[in-house]
Amino acid sequence: MPSPAPAILYVTDLGYQARGRRYCDEDIFLSGRLRADFTVALCHPLQATALMDDFDAVVVRNSGPVMQYQAEYAAFRSAALSRGTRVYNPLTGRADMVGKQYLVDLTLAGYPVIPTVDRYADLHRLPEAAEYVVKPAAGADSIGLRTVSREQLDRVEFDGLLAQPKIDFWYEVSFYFVDHELQYALHAPDPDQRWLLRRYDPTPADRDFAHRFVDWNGLSHGIQRVDGCRTADGGLLLVELEDLNPYLSLDLVDEETRTAFVASMRASIRDLLSR
Repeated sequence: MPSPAPAILYVTDLGYQARGRRYCDEDIFLSGRLRADFTVALCHPLQATALMDDFDAVVVRNSGPVMQYQAEYAAFRSAALSRGTRVYNPLTGRADMVGKQYLVDLTLAGYPVIPTVDRYADLHRLPEAAEYVVKPAAGADSIGLRTVSREQLDRVEFDGLLAQPKIDFWYEVSFYFVDHELQYALHAPDPDQRWLLRRYDPTPADRDFAHRFVDWNGLSHGIQRVDGCRTADGGLLLVELEDLNPYLSLDLVDEETRTAFVASMRASIRDLLSR
């Protein structure tokens, strides 16, 4: 008899209301396509810890901002690491998977990132700007983000908060990876419409920019989204490196691209299971 297909616990919050996106549609599509190779069961992120021992791997997808269930997410990470559970993405990511501290670290290391500090003593590292953005270090989906003047910034208490200059940019562009391979890119021509995306053909310099952050993160397997903004000088600065549960906007790409993405994701999960 043929061996049974590997069992995947697919973690998603189908009811999460994301601005400009429909998480549920993307995860219904992806989980359906993965059933060609795997036995797939969907669960809410709050149920993952209790259920994961019965599966060969846990695939974390559009599970919503973990800041809304931080204690439960920490318990899931701890249990998965102690039990040796295969998690996709692996729990070794250095970016959004563990908060926004990486933006500070990358700033100090000289990477092309929107300058970011996490304490009052470092405000001198930020360039002069008309306005500044203050946001939680554990934030996601713009939750808790606010715009302040320089005078207001001087009064901010940096307890779990980050500060950045508010950057004037032409547009945002996102690069979507499976493992270390770029699958496609999309951009938002209107800075005020973040999720009104169009297909984007990256230049060699754009590819180098995105690959640099994926290489820095060092994940052996998984899906990552590198978000950059095109500044007035024509360069790109990193906005976010999403390595936990990046929304993929698969509804905005053609069927050939979707099919190729799913094939890469299947192969990546199979490779993780073989290790």
